Amino acid sequence: MSLNRSEKEAVINEVTSLAAKAQTLVIAEYRGITVADMTKLRADARSKGVSLSVLKNTLARRAVAGSAFDVVADQMTGPLIYGFSEDAVAAAKVVADFAKTNDKLVIRGGAFGGKALDIDGVKQLANIPSKEVLLAQLCGLLMSPISRTAVVLGALAAKKGEGSAEAATETAAA
Repeated sequence: MSLNRSEKEAVINEVTSLAAKAQTLVIAEYRGITVADMTKLRADARSKGVSLSVLKNTLARRAVAGSAFDVVADQMTGPLIYGFSEDAVAAAKVVADFAKTNDKLVIRGGAFGGKALDIDGVKQLANIPSKEVLLAQLCGLLMSPISRTAVVLGALAAKKGEGSAEAATETAAA
C-alpha cells in the first residue's frame, strides 16, 4: 500500500527522531522470514530497547541523511529491516542472535559512531558485553582489593584474638 505525502513525512520524522537518539543502526535482509518469526524478533527487540522497522528504502535514506547513519545509505536496497538502539550493542546483539537461529535473516551491515560496519563488524559489536555486564565487571574489579584487605584484616584480628586468649589463660593459670 502506498503512502500519501503526509504519511511519508510522518515516517521520515519518526525515523529521523529515532536516528537522532540512537547510537547504532543495524540493517538486515528479512526475505522469507515467517510472520511468526518476525513477531518473535520484534518482541525480543522491544524488550531490549531496540526499535525495529520495515521501511521503504527511499524514506529511510531521507530520514538518515545528515545523521551519523548516512554512511550506510548506499546499502539501503532490497527488503530490509532497520534496527535502531540507544544502547551501543543492543541492536547488533538482537539481530545477530536472531540470525544465528534463523538463516533467512541476513545481516547486511550497520553503523556505529558515524562509521559503517560490515557483517563482521556487526557481529563483533554484538559480542561485546552489555553495559550492565561491563558495569558489574568493573564493580567486581574495584571490590576485589577491598575484599582481599578485609580478609587479611579479619585473619590478623582472629590470630591476635587467639594470642590474647592464650595469654589470658596462662595468666589465669598462674
